[in-house]
Amino acid sequence: MECGQGAHLYEVWAPHYIPPMVFSRRRHRRRREPAHFTYSRWDGSQTGFDLDADHLFGEMADELLYHGDVNSALRQMMQNGLTDRDGRDMEGIRDMMQRLRERRREILENHNLGGVYDDIADSLREVVETERAALDELGHPNEADGDDADERQHQLRSDTAAMKNMELDMLPPDLAGQVKGLQNYDFESQDAREQFEQLMGQLREQLMQQQLDQIAEGVNDMSPEDMQRLKDMMAELNRMLEQRANGEEPDFDGFMERYGDFFPENPQSLDELLEVMAQRMAQAQQVLNSMTPEQRQQLQELSNQLMEDMDLQFQMQQLADNLRDQFPQMGWGQSYDFDGFDPLDMPEAMDMMGELGDIDQLDNLLRGATNPGALAEVDIDRARELLGDESAESLERMAELAKLLEEQGLIENKEGTYELTPRAIRKIGNGALQELFKRMSADTLGKHALEKTGAGHERDFDTKPYEYGDRFNLHLEKTLRNAVARTGGGTPVRLHPDDFEIERTEQLVRSSTVLMLDVSMSMAMRDNFLPAKKVTMALHSLISSQYPRDFLGMVSFSEVAREFNAATLPELSWDYVYGTNMQHSFQIARKMLAKQAGTKQIIMITDGEPTAHITPSGQPYFNYPPSQETVDLTLAEVAKCTREDIRINTFVLDVTHYLQNFVEQISKMNGGRAFFTTNENLGDYVLMDFVDHKRSLVRGR
Repeated sequence: MECGQGAHLYEVWAPHYIPPMVFSRRRHRRRREPAHFTYSRWDGSQTGFDLDADHLFGEMADELLYHGDVNSALRQMMQNGLTDRDGRDMEGIRDMMQRLRERRREILENHNLGGVYDDIADSLREVVETERAALDELGHPNEADGDDADERQHQLRSDTAAMKNMELDMLPPDLAGQVKGLQNYDFESQDAREQFEQLMGQLREQLMQQQLDQIAEGVNDMSPEDMQRLKDMMAELNRMLEQRANGEEPDFDGFMERYGDFFPENPQSLDELLEVMAQRMAQAQQVLNSMTPEQRQQLQELSNQLMEDMDLQFQMQQLADNLRDQFPQMGWGQSYDFDGFDPLDMPEAMDMMGELGDIDQLDNLLRGATNPGALAEVDIDRARELLGDESAESLERMAELAKLLEEQGLIENKEGTYELTPRAIRKIGNGALQELFKRMSADTLGKHALEKTGAGHERDFDTKPYEYGDRFNLHLEKTLRNAVARTGGGTPVRLHPDDFEIERTEQLVRSSTVLMLDVSMSMAMRDNFLPAKKVTMALHSLISSQYPRDFLGMVSFSEVAREFNAATLPELSWDYVYGTNMQHSFQIARKMLAKQAGTKQIIMITDGEPTAHITPSGQPYFNYPPSQETVDLTLAEVAKCTREDIRINTFVLDVTHYLQNFVEQISKMNGGRAFFTTNENLGDYVLMDFVDHKRSLVRGR
């Protein structure tokens, strides 16, 4: 069925219809109570996910590096879950949503709404069977009566029984038709008459009760005075809605003083009260929407026959219209396809609609959660009922992820978007550097040790006796001490050349490096981008911490090349375009190094041959396989680097025969080195080569 059809039916008659349930105990639907919390001293027995900012940041480091965006990394962590410091797995949203979908499918595949009217049909059938038994006795008197009975009277009884049996045979198949027919039927059996009257009374009572359940919970056995009070409550509630629509402020507190006993949930505002009532009415409407057309028609006609209080119908109709306008998001047009075998009665159907509605609401909220703060909107108590304790705890902790990182100064909220702080950028670089260190022997990397001492400008806080040719950086305190020790004291202190003690200075060799990082699509497709970016972060961390006077520039290249810096490095991602423009990248790197002093080198990390270049008009040109023009222009830039004494060291991933020949040609022209490696040991090669380069410069002095 279409939702629009169900919505139309509700507007016409559903406010005075909630199908009755015969001979079943009415169950109260679950009430949502405000959350209550208790606190106690930690005694070691409590369990919970053990998260801290450092561990959390380490968990999301790869996502941060790959996507280059804090918000994306947080979303991925929310979707996939994470592991706490103790190794406990925190369930992700994706798994929770899958379990919600499975629960939804289980409900729909195992139940149907036939039970809403099956009990009514069974009860009517019992009435008819009782009447037919009496008619059978009427048409077939026993032998004792037959001896003295008048033959004519006997025939009359037989004819009457036959006519009434025919009248019962002609009862319509639908419930409403049967009720109407039996209301106009002259019962022969007093027992059948009493059964039918009792049934009608129960139907009216339960129908009224179901209507009242839409408005308030826990209302039973209402006297005429109570019923009038209920109508007054609904009328005042409708007036309050009209006042709000007119810009007036309704007297909610006064309303609750007069009618608060109708609402055991104890709503604290008019909005909260209306939301509770709208949810109940919307669930009733969803039951109606989910029925077959035949079921809806039968129950509509039956309701029309049984309802007598037109004033209550009017008030409920007006309230339903107002609530539909106030809360259009409640799913008034929602329907569910029940195709199982377990029939639901009306209370069960209402409970089931409530659960399905909660499943859909939680599923939609999780689906739309783009940041941890959005999870704060989850009703944790209801999530615990639907998903279990661990999932509820996971949702609570995930809602705190961003806050935890923000409090530790690792991310900051800028106009609704999270960004990394400088501290976080340093932390990522140090983490990448430490990760590479763990894979290398302890004596491979470290601070570069000097093999000769000479002139410089960085104090080493050590001294030596003066020798001819040394710069005269006299250490006055030790010089005077030498003189006093030599002469035995006294004034004036007379100095001798043998007393002179000079300060040692560290010999500094400044180098300037530009790292050229391939960010073309092939780097991501071959799983090379993340290792390459980690190496970039590690190299930046190494230089900034161990060689602070060195220069490190960074250039990314795909179809075109772009300069980037340490602040934007974590946000760097691969490009959704084809093209490996080494020519443009070499141009930018040369210009950056032209402004620097010391030895100069380019470190290039790539997995592809040159397939793009910049035309004289300034536009990128791409062609695969590489055009000869692109190759020639790229090698021309290599030649310029060579003339400017810039060494090019190339690190090649996923090498092909053509790429190997091209890189070897670069090394032959430039004098730099080529490394053919994989993404597993790329970092080892890059850092080792950089440190070896520094050591060779020191030895060369």
